[in-house]
Amino acid sequence: MQITTIVGNPKPRSKTFAFAEQTADQLHDILKRHTSAEVTHEVIDLADYASDLVQWKQETIQSLQAQVEASTYFVVASPTYKATYTGLLKLFMDLLPMNALVGKLAFPLMVGAGYQHQLAVEIHLKPLLAELGAICPGRGLYVLDTEEDRGRDAIKEWIRSAEPVMKSLL
Repeated sequence: MQITTIVGNPKPRSKTFAFAEQTADQLHDILKRHTSAEVTHEVIDLADYASDLVQWKQETIQSLQAQVEASTYFVVASPTYKATYTGLLKLFMDLLPMNALVGKLAFPLMVGAGYQHQLAVEIHLKPLLAELGAICPGRGLYVLDTEEDRGRDAIKEWIRSAEPVMKSLL
């Protein structure tokens, strides 16, 4: 069983990355409580692959597609840029095959500077994941980049609220 974290921030190891990692850690803990299967975790920090994606480097794209194909659970995180997810995340998602996420559980997470864009996760990111076939258990999560403690608590509660759905799919 594999969790893959996809971070769409053009800045490497960003606050978005940190929040996404916290989310994946919570998800990992829940899965370990409910299954004896090995749970692994991979990270695709798209900042590391930006130039390869823009240049359509097939070797990189195929490697990342294989990572996505091997995963069952996803944390998909993006900062909020111009009231939506980043172009880098969109580019990556456009390179995935249609139905690449069918039957896979995805947790959409967006990070922003203010609450005026908190619906971006519901209006933009969740529909993108649904278009690729992902199952999103409940609402997406929007956290402020300046509120690390509050964000950590919100992530714990958010993942905990998805636990019944996750249990039913194991």
